[in-house]
Amino acid sequence: MMKTTASGNSKRVLSVGEVARRSGVPISTVHFYEAKGLISSTRNAGNQRRFAPVMLRYIAVIKVAQRAGIPLEEIRQTLGSYPPGSKLTAAQWHEISSLWRDMLDERIKRLTRLRDEMDRCIGCGCLSLEDCPLRNPNDVLGEKGPGARILERP
Repeated sequence: MMKTTASGNSKRVLSVGEVARRSGVPISTVHFYEAKGLISSTRNAGNQRRFAPVMLRYIAVIKVAQRAGIPLEEIRQTLGSYPPGSKLTAAQWHEISSLWRDMLDERIKRLTRLRDEMDRCIGCGCLSLEDCPLRNPNDVLGEKGPGARILERP
């Protein structure tokens, strides 16, 4: 679909259905992303949403980030640090991927620890002192607060 601007220039815009089809997400997801401030649209004379083609790239970034377990709020904040609807440059994508890489490395470290220690004591404060003389001698972890203290260690 072509849109003519006031200066007479043509600019490609996409309907919500086109965005959904081309991005591989349901229309409801497109609406959800927009409501969350992850993508944006304009309205035509008939009050129908119209999206710039760059929103397809934003949706691709959102989908990849979500698959990696990055929360939507983190995605919104990260994308929001750039001008709305701008085409991300290679340098900007590098900034984003470096930021997310550090977060993912930390998550991988925690998940690996959870996987490797899940079948042993996790310092939950269950008072099984007789069973945890090596992991939590004299319930020292209980003094540091409630919860799974061993898994939360740095």
